Amino acid sequence: MGLAVATHVFADALNDDGEYADELREHLRAINELLAAEGLPPHDEATARGPVTARNQLGGVPYSFVHYLRRAYAHAREQPGQALTPVAAGEDPTDDPVVDRLTYMFESHLLCHSDCEGYYVPIDFDEVLYPDEALGIPGGMVGSSAVLLRELVYVAPYLGITLTEGELSDAEIAAIHAGDDEHPLYRERETWLVLFEEARVSMANKTLITFC
Repeated sequence: MGLAVATHVFADALNDDGEYADELREHLRAINELLAAEGLPPHDEATARGPVTARNQLGGVPYSFVHYLRRAYAHAREQPGQALTPVAAGEDPTDDPVVDRLTYMFESHLLCHSDCEGYYVPIDFDEVLYPDEALGIPGGMVGSSAVLLRELVYVAPYLGITLTEGELSDAEIAAIHAGDDEHPLYRERETWLVLFEEARVSMANKTLITFC
């Protein structure tokens, strides 16, 4: 089992699964209620797939990989300009005090999100949103795809990923795939690629990112 990260889930559900579409429709209603309460514009989820598609070959990653990327981002923020060292053998990235410190600042949309469910909305807002449990939004937190994308752009060079004015080339994607299981930061890089591509699609096509 692992974390699947996707966009256009509602559009796909409308074609394939009426019951799941109804569940997602209720989540969308609750998300818009949350956005309104925060003074943010509503989100109108697409009912068909948009023209921009994800280019990664991975549909998701093991749950543990997310924590490796979060640790990388936390260290990059805490120690800007310093080279990132991989997690040592036998160590758990969730035990890193730097991750805890930055997580409990409640500012990072990458750090402050469920590991296994929930949404990012293609609207730019600074603070992670924490809905009331009564709204029934999975994950307990709602992030911004725009902020997530900026955080991923920030951490990219620390992972040895080259962007050109924030854009990821096909050649760089191929290089990430070619280094699977060999690069000392392969967990972080694979997770980064999955999230970056889905965030890019989310913003371009104005569709939610769904963790499931």
